Amino acid sequence: MEKQNSKYRWVVFGTVLFAYFLIVSQRTAPGLISDQLMGEFSLTASTIGLLTSIQFLAYAGLQVPIGILSDRFGPNFFLIAGALLNGLGTLIYSLAPNEFVLLVARFLVGTGDAAIWVNLVIILSQWFKVREFVGLLGFAGVAGSLGFLLATVPFSAWIAHFGWRAPFLTTGIVLVLIGILLYYVLVRKPKQLFSDSALKGKPKKTQEKTMVILQRIFTSRQAWAAFFCHFGLVGTYVGFIGSWAVPYGMHVYGMSRSDASQLIMIGLFGAIIGAPLMSWISSRLDTIKRPYLLVHLFAVFSWIGILLFSGKPPYLMLVLIFLIMGFGNGGSALTFAVVRKSFDMKEVGVVSGFANMGGFLSAVLLPIIFGKVLDQFPPSSSIGYHYGFIIPVVFSLMGLMGGILIREELQKAKQPSESPA
Repeated sequence: MEKQNSKYRWVVFGTVLFAYFLIVSQRTAPGLISDQLMGEFSLTASTIGLLTSIQFLAYAGLQVPIGILSDRFGPNFFLIAGALLNGLGTLIYSLAPNEFVLLVARFLVGTGDAAIWVNLVIILSQWFKVREFVGLLGFAGVAGSLGFLLATVPFSAWIAHFGWRAPFLTTGIVLVLIGILLYYVLVRKPKQLFSDSALKGKPKKTQEKTMVILQRIFTSRQAWAAFFCHFGLVGTYVGFIGSWAVPYGMHVYGMSRSDASQLIMIGLFGAIIGAPLMSWISSRLDTIKRPYLLVHLFAVFSWIGILLFSGKPPYLMLVLIFLIMGFGNGGSALTFAVVRKSFDMKEVGVVSGFANMGGFLSAVLLPIIFGKVLDQFPPSSSIGYHYGFIIPVVFSLMGLMGGILIREELQKAKQPSESPA
């Protein structure tokens, strides 16, 4: 029995997506307690920005190395290790006595998170045929958006009732258990169900030297287009909601923590809609560039809209802006459609990691720079937020540049075969 024809592949699919769902929630959950950490540990806004950024720095810096290693040695080990590191980091975070331990914990979380998406893509490509894989990748995007959604009102309510440490402690324990479950689902059980030849697939060709692959990628206009597309859409959105969105709602609009977290939830509804809708539109029009340029324009005008109202647009307009920004984040799934249609299958993992690195490099930079701007003004001042919004405007314009750089004709490249990656 082959893996791609077995019913067991749906067990793999469900388990991997559940792990991704919970891990994604921990990317932005710390943003709900930024003000509490500042009070409890006497932290500056710049330090809070660093806490967010060090997680995304680890994530961004490891994307290409993880992609190369996973292609060479297989994705199972790295996905399991990623879940365990994420859980361990979350556990340490919940018990942290000072800011140094907080930084170490977030670095571990980012290191674990770095191994998740690229290996999820590879695992699904191994267990599902290409015609199934493309659609299921959209469901993976929705699972990620639901993970972000968990880190809004539900997690905020949990924090409000039990304090911030208990929710992170519980989540850390669950993530460690998920790592153990992944070992059983991806390693132990398949050995019982399938022969060695079915697990390994077809013999791999001789691997190219790593430097040759990297040189080809780093000199590819299409790879850089994907990098900047993700830089402009994902990093600005994730970086902001993961650090300053809740404090922004509380300081500028006088919201409660729960009400401010609802702004993030609104954006996530947009993301849940954006991923499948833009993929469907792209398929119907048989083009990626045109709908993707539209997504980038929406994102640019959303950030400009906040800036033009001095950081405090009317509330209904703010709701619409968060919805559109979330829609743009969901639409960023088109980045990987560009990669898949433009590169040989043996390079898709590495190029996907490179593009993903762009998004999370942006997520590293935005919280730090935003925090530096806020530190120049009185605490809780709306003026600081006004000037801070210049940063996502500039970053989203870089994303628009990436969309313009996409070469549509390169997407006519030969489609990958039905064989496992």
